[in-house]
Amino acid sequence: MWLPSFATDRIERERRPPAPEPRATLLAIGNRRLLAAVNAVAAREGLRPGLALADARALVPELVVAPATPDEDARALARLAAWCGRFSPWTAPEGEDGLFLDITGCAHLFGGEAALRADLLARLGALGFAARAAIAATPGAAWALARQGDGGDIARQGDGGDIARQGGGEGDLAGLPVTALRLPDALAADLIRLGLATVGAVEAVPRPALVRRFGPLLVRRLDQIFGRLDEPIAPLAPVAPLRVRQAFAEPIAAPEQIAAVARDLIETLCARLAAEEKGLRRLALVFFRVDGTRLEASVATARPLRDSRRLTRLIGERLATLDPGFGIDLALAEARRAEPLGAAQPALLCSTTAASDDALADLVDRLAVRCGPDAVLRLGPRESHVPERAVGRIAPLAAAPAFPPGPTRPLRLFARPEPVSALGDGPDTAPEALTWRQTLLRLRRAEGPERIAPEWWRDAEGAPARDYWRVEDEAGRRFWLYREAPGRWFLQGVFA
Repeated sequence: MWLPSFATDRIERERRPPAPEPRATLLAIGNRRLLAAVNAVAAREGLRPGLALADARALVPELVVAPATPDEDARALARLAAWCGRFSPWTAPEGEDGLFLDITGCAHLFGGEAALRADLLARLGALGFAARAAIAATPGAAWALARQGDGGDIARQGDGGDIARQGGGEGDLAGLPVTALRLPDALAADLIRLGLATVGAVEAVPRPALVRRFGPLLVRRLDQIFGRLDEPIAPLAPVAPLRVRQAFAEPIAAPEQIAAVARDLIETLCARLAAEEKGLRRLALVFFRVDGTRLEASVATARPLRDSRRLTRLIGERLATLDPGFGIDLALAEARRAEPLGAAQPALLCSTTAASDDALADLVDRLAVRCGPDAVLRLGPRESHVPERAVGRIAPLAAAPAFPPGPTRPLRLFARPEPVSALGDGPDTAPEALTWRQTLLRLRRAEGPERIAPEWWRDAEGAPARDYWRVEDEAGRRFWLYREAPGRWFLQGVFA
């Protein structure tokens, strides 16, 4: 799909109602100011991208210009590609003004390829975007027919929204100009200068001569457009392994309607998961508003799950924050991540331990929804003997080895060891008193030393060894203390 005036259409959408005036975006290159994009009205007046502003003003004095914003255009194009997920899960932006949609296996949901294309273009026209679309067997052929096709049925959506015909046969492609091969401008100009002005003319030239004269790109583009070489399309987002959809004859907006739709979609999705003996680890509900906005609510689970009631309860809090606007006309439920989950008979096989594990998993899921998935963690051992590296944060129910047996360690470790001043220390003895955070601590008991060597394979500069002591002050508080060098003491932890 080609959006010939996407940049200006995006600006005009912000005007209600849009004014039928010639409009262009302006790009400054050094001291030159050139047109970056023009709308349909300006194009009919003879303006085109790359034209100098002074020349454009001479042709169309009433031209309205605005600064070009390529970054904002790219983000808007990505949002539009995500919006096209209502038609196919495999969508991707193409260049600055195009989209690829792989509709393999999707067309029957809309009554066929022609009906899908008509629905897509009608919705884009209602959103204010002029578009030309083509359906073909390869991405290269679809790109060429959308941008260079000049025959077939013409429809118009709004002002200047010409839509090219569907095509895809080699006869349709052979007559297209050579620029339909997605070649650099200089290479296309060389081919035209040599008389190879159409795709068919280039195809008739022997391959070795093409490669020697123009390099491998030209041959690769030929093979891609005719389907002799695969051209994979990287989707905008990972395609969910399982998804279900529900479209509405009339938009819905009431919270109870959205909740009911969510419940029905989740039940259907769980039924499909049960048939494949899988469980959800990440569920996403996607809603498409009538104004072209895409809303999403998602939750993750600590264990594979396909209990529709638990999933509905978990995602219910996310749904409460969604704004349906003027209404939602399509909803999807996607299993963004699924894992094997066999059938179970809780009444016969569920033990006290299993029930406790299920209750813990349910608690973790509810806490993750309310506090965020990064806020629910637990500690697990790491492969290191250095205290500040020996423990790390892991998922709350992730499998992890048990902590190895060893000397007593403090319950709380500081993020960074804090330097202290020691009084009365000897070469092999603990100090008699410490000054920590401007407080004098007199020690009455000490155990140690315990030497911990550095990780020589990581600390290339040769960090010194540490001699650790467990000490207790006169108030009964216990600390973990180490000496790194004579006279250099640090406090690293506090015992409960």
